[in-house]
Amino acid sequence: MAADFLSDAAAPSFDDPLGMLRACHGRIVRQLLTLERLQRHLPEHGCDADARAAARAILRYFDSAAPNHHADEEASVFPRLTAAVPRQAEGLVAELEAEHATLAANWRRLRPLLAGIAAGASANLSPKLVAAVRTAYDAHIAKEETGLIPLAAKTFDATTLAEIGAEMAARRGVDLAASVRIR
Repeated sequence: MAADFLSDAAAPSFDDPLGMLRACHGRIVRQLLTLERLQRHLPEHGCDADARAAARAILRYFDSAAPNHHADEEASVFPRLTAAVPRQAEGLVAELEAEHATLAANWRRLRPLLAGIAAGASANLSPKLVAAVRTAYDAHIAKEETGLIPLAAKTFDATTLAEIGAEMAARRGVDLAASVRIR
């Protein structure tokens, strides 16, 4: 059974911040699949045009969208959840924050290799590193999908969700007032 967050359905808007977090998980998984294909591609094809394009796409995503995703959680979701339901949230939030640190450390190891590939340098990706990145993200996403997001959905009211959505928009430089007028 495919995970709901991998759906190709229309992307949620800032009106549905938890839906946006779930959709981001799907995009992360797709980038990780590209990373795995790139790792398998390099030994036979080297840094050809396909490899360079894949590396650039992965870099773009994990340099911009992924940090915003973590900031959405750490600055907007975690504090509210911990304040609202401390007994249920504190342990989960602590685990997720520790995992964010691990994911960031993995990215710091992976990023220079991808930058070299994107630039056309002769580089390979360690299958062990790629597997470690994938395993860490899979576990993290599963914890958010089964723990964080359902708890937030049960806990947050419409006003809180609207505040979170507005913060997420601001983090990305989106003016919600202007986007509402455009519709």
